[in-house]
Formats: sequence, C-alpha cells, structure tokens
Amino acid sequence: MLKGLGGLGDMAKMMKTAQEMQGKMAQLQEDLNSVIVTGESGAGLVTATCTAKGELKGLDIDPSIFNPDEKEVVEDLILAAIKDAQQKASERSQQEMANLTESLGLPKDMKLPF
Repeated sequence: MLKGLGGLGDMAKMMKTAQEMQGKMAQLQEDLNSVIVTGESGAGLVTATCTAKGELKGLDIDPSIFNPDEKEVVEDLILAAIKDAQQKASERSQQEMANLTESLGLPKDMKLPF
C-alpha cells in the first residue's frame, strides 16, 4: 500500500504503537492510585496503608504500645511501618510497569517512562 514511500509504513506503525503505549501508561498510572499495599512493623503492632504510588492512606496503631516512657519506640515503629508500605508500593508499581512493558512485547526490565 505504501510501497513507494519507503519506511513510512513502518513509521506509521511505530507511531500507532507509541500512542497505544502512552494510553496504557496513563491507564496504569491511574490504576496504581487504587492499588492498596500495607506495610507493618513491630510484628503488626503498627500498620501503614498506602497506594501503589506511595500515597499514605491510613495508619493503625495497636493501643498496647502507648507507654509515655517509650515515645521514641512508638515513633520508630510508625516510621518503620510507613517506610515498609512505601517500599511495597514501589515494588508493586515496578511489577505493574514490568507487566505492562512485557504485554507490549518489550523487554520486561525496560524502564518506562523513558
């Protein structure tokens, strides 16, 4: 169909693929807002919940850890739970991105967006 135009047929195909990828990336970014991960510390005494994009959504603290003499311990447990949730969010986001690139026929370890 585009024989006399050299590589323009391939270029049009590449542009279409790029547009598809852009749409899927936008959808994935939106979906990551609804994926919830939970981090914990102190064997579950403190749990933090966040989206796969790392936005903190909730914090649950077992009342048994409230001892005025151990304020620093409680603070450390809270920070540890939040960091755990954020790490899990990052891992989940990377996993979803790898699944997307693989579904597009790209190498699984390809870093997107470029």
